[in-house]
Amino acid sequence: MPELPEVETVVRDLRPLIVGVTITDATTHWARTLRGITPEAFAEGVAGRRIEGVSRRGKQIVVELSGGSFLTIHLKMTGQLFVVPQDRPEDPYVRLVLQLDDGREVRFRDIRKFGKIGVYVAADDPFAAIGPEPLSDAFTLGVFRKRLRARKGRLKPLLLDQTFVAGIGNIYADEALWAARLHPLRTARTLRPADERRLWIEVRRILAEAVIRRGSSIDDYTAPDGDGEMQDHLAVYQRAGEPCPRCGRPIRRVVVGGRATHFCSWCQRLPAADRAGGGAATILRTMATPERRGRRWSELPTGEGRVGPATEGRSAASSRAERTRRAAATRRAAARASVGG
Repeated sequence: MPELPEVETVVRDLRPLIVGVTITDATTHWARTLRGITPEAFAEGVAGRRIEGVSRRGKQIVVELSGGSFLTIHLKMTGQLFVVPQDRPEDPYVRLVLQLDDGREVRFRDIRKFGKIGVYVAADDPFAAIGPEPLSDAFTLGVFRKRLRARKGRLKPLLLDQTFVAGIGNIYADEALWAARLHPLRTARTLRPADERRLWIEVRRILAEAVIRRGSSIDDYTAPDGDGEMQDHLAVYQRAGEPCPRCGRPIRRVVVGGRATHFCSWCQRLPAADRAGGGAATILRTMATPERRGRRWSELPTGEGRVGPATEGRSAASSRAERTRRAAATRRAAARASVGG
């Protein structure tokens, strides 16, 4: 699912394309794309309204309209937005279209149909339960510490909790924890002040870098002006079995709260207090690398061109990952071709 950097990229691409134009009509091809409103009521609510701004809150796009109303667009897993001339061929995966007064239209394309679009008036606050924005100047170390010390949970699920902080998902939670040298199963209560500061710094640094690099085009994410490149600069996410960029030991993978979680067990040590209870031992027993369990790092095959179980396992994992990347790239290319991109 697109996270803060990906959604921010879409917002920045959309802003110069649609701010100042007026929506003349809306066509909904999949009614369940709409959040709590009928297609007819949605069209009536947006027709004739000028687009006055495009912004972001958490993982959602906010399109500000004249008269004080606004749209929210949640891309979810496969949602994509394109701005194209109205005479472009139809695409069977487009779920909603906003017709514009300049002869163009905004197309919401969503293969898996999980995306959601809503329309609200100024008095509504659909983001009331969402946590603070991590790249905001108001998100100081003091604010982060106060929120962190009020929690007792493990760090990975905590960073994914949108009521704790907005916009962080699986990719950047893994990357920030690795950069801060903190184990994803570590609990907030065991952090020292230096740990808290390091995590605050790395969350903000990695998210800012990802925004600059237009996000990570790992699966279906692409923006109106093209793909991101942060996927080429990730340290651990989807790199199980590959060498840790810091120490060279293999990146590990476990499932935490239903989410694949990637980390280095050497660089990101889990304190004994966190290892003992709360199911950590059970989770860690599922720890996967392409190597056989029970073998020490020193026992792994070394040397360029040397092949053994570890090397073969890493090669197999790498091949699977590469096939997944190629398939995703093909889907993104098809999406762009469908709108003449």
